[in-house]
Amino acid sequence: MAKQHLGFLFLIPLSIHAQDAREIVRRAVELDQNNWAQRADYTWVGHSRERHFDARNQVTSDHQESWEVLVLDGLPFTRELSRDGKPLPAAEERKEQQRLDKETAKLAGETDAEKQRRAAQFEKSRRHERAFLLEMPDAFELHLDGSDTIEGQDVWVISGVPKPGYHARTRDGAALAKIRGKMWIEKASNQWVRVEAETIQTISFGVFLARLAPGAKLVLEQTRISDKLWLPKREYMSGKGRIALVKRISEDDEITWTDYKKFQVDSRIVPRLP
Repeated sequence: MAKQHLGFLFLIPLSIHAQDAREIVRRAVELDQNNWAQRADYTWVGHSRERHFDARNQVTSDHQESWEVLVLDGLPFTRELSRDGKPLPAAEERKEQQRLDKETAKLAGETDAEKQRRAAQFEKSRRHERAFLLEMPDAFELHLDGSDTIEGQDVWVISGVPKPGYHARTRDGAALAKIRGKMWIEKASNQWVRVEAETIQTISFGVFLARLAPGAKLVLEQTRISDKLWLPKREYMSGKGRIALVKRISEDDEITWTDYKKFQVDSRIVPRLP
């Protein structure tokens, strides 16, 4: 969760220089909020790869995972599918299925009041998690660099740097002052297609005072699901830092999302076939 949250912190790398650029980014951020809300109606498969490096930039570890996200009574549920390119051992597969069965039974036993309370809490958490993105048009000096094409689609190219003196409205928004980047936004839909970002100052986060050093980079990509809906396609992050102010880390992480399917109310969750 922390890495995913950090990933979204990088989605901020743009701001005000030309009014047109600001308006384009403002609309893209509003659409992103709507996309994120609709994502709860979909199931998908995720794949991740995490590599760590030593001081000579040699790979010291390489870990991969795949999982699927199911919708249980309006809430996402993650079930692990494979690890390092191999299916889970039979015993772990059974545990995953048992965990799914337990959660399904728990939700089925909720009262209407409990369901409403849980749904409200989930919505509040979702809104809080991405609320800082709404600060983007105000937190940055944006510049419309021109036009380009991505996968045959015409896009605006907008770059941005932190706006001097900007006072963040949220705690997460304070990180915007330490990031610069570039965004590609499709002209026809005003949906963002790609974001590239880079830290320009050290970012600290977490209980254990993890620090991400300047020069860390992130790439985010989205894909079109329908005429009005775009969802995450790929996230790639690389950088160096410290954990607990002592342990040095150097790693890159890549996450891809595939197989988006609209969840049907009458769908049944069944065990995966071997």
